[in-house]
Amino acid sequence: MGFAPSTMQLTSTAFEHHKAIPDRHTGVAENLSPALAWTDAPKGARSFAVICHDPDAPLVTAKGAYGFVHWVLYNIPASVNGLAEGTQEFTAGVNDTGKSGYTGPLPPPGHGKHHYYFWVLALGKETSLPPGLSLWDLLKAIEPDLLGMNRVIGTYKRA
Repeated sequence: MGFAPSTMQLTSTAFEHHKAIPDRHTGVAENLSPALAWTDAPKGARSFAVICHDPDAPLVTAKGAYGFVHWVLYNIPASVNGLAEGTQEFTAGVNDTGKSGYTGPLPPPGHGKHHYYFWVLALGKETSLPPGLSLWDLLKAIEPDLLGMNRVIGTYKRA
């Protein structure tokens, strides 16, 4: 994926940047996606996508991908500037559990603190991509239209 820095900001009311993600947003509890909000989208943004990735997960695929994908969400219109907690709106891709939608943090017990990168990607065209894309299929489809991106990072440590 190309990198498209921007002044766009991403925040969550559930956790502060580099702070702990509450249990309700993890696999040990309610497993609800956290509320997210973004501001200062790049001029010309026509849609958005959101992903969550844990680079600390001890997984490497045959293709060299690493970590664990927790959420792939796309076809978010330009009129939207945030997602409600537990949202079921827009188009869900497949996470690394093989299921559609959000799956919260659930690192192996005793594996230490993991970092969860929630990214918002601003795109220069409206998208109508089919449901069920993997992170890598989504990135391949949207990369030519990526205008800007930013992230908020939450942490979680399982006892």
